[in-house]
Amino acid sequence: MKNILRPALVLFVALSFLTGLAYPLLVTGLAQNLFPAQAHGSLMVRDGQVLGSSLIGQHFTDPAYFWGRPSATSPMANNAAASGGSNLGPMNPALLDAVTARVTALRAADPGNTAAVPVDLVTASASGLDPHISPAAAQYQLDRVAKARQLPAQVVQGLIDQATQRPLLGLLGEPVVNVLQLNVALDAHSGHASLH
Repeated sequence: MKNILRPALVLFVALSFLTGLAYPLLVTGLAQNLFPAQAHGSLMVRDGQVLGSSLIGQHFTDPAYFWGRPSATSPMANNAAASGGSNLGPMNPALLDAVTARVTALRAADPGNTAAVPVDLVTASASGLDPHISPAAAQYQLDRVAKARQLPAQVVQGLIDQATQRPLLGLLGEPVVNVLQLNVALDAHSGHASLH
């Protein structure tokens, strides 16, 4: 019995050390040195104050800001502790009610806009935390934001272009606009002190 327990115990201690201490320390050290911003949560900081993470969506309702994708998390929007989609199917009346309410809110914020509402502005992502919108969703909101901030449309368009992330290697994925980065850039351009 002693011949069996001793090697098992040594193996247990060795693997616990390797996988529970050495490997996490190595990976953390590499991440801290090679990708410091990502290792710290891709936080966006202005004047020493954390504004949010560029990896997690935020809830904007002010007409002077671009709005992100709706969040299905509860009890509050973009709650990372409750990440997940609504799981409502296309035939579920609750999904139709939610989409209709979101379209109504978008139309109320910009009554002169008669363009078709991009689907990503009225449907939640699978995680409920998506920080991006499509370029079409940003274009849909451009005039509303420009009017609310009293900025020329071409200035706001330039900020959208700067916040647009292109597909990896020009092939993988679709172009997306990071909403928090865009709104921070808008504030920096307009001289606003805070988001939301």
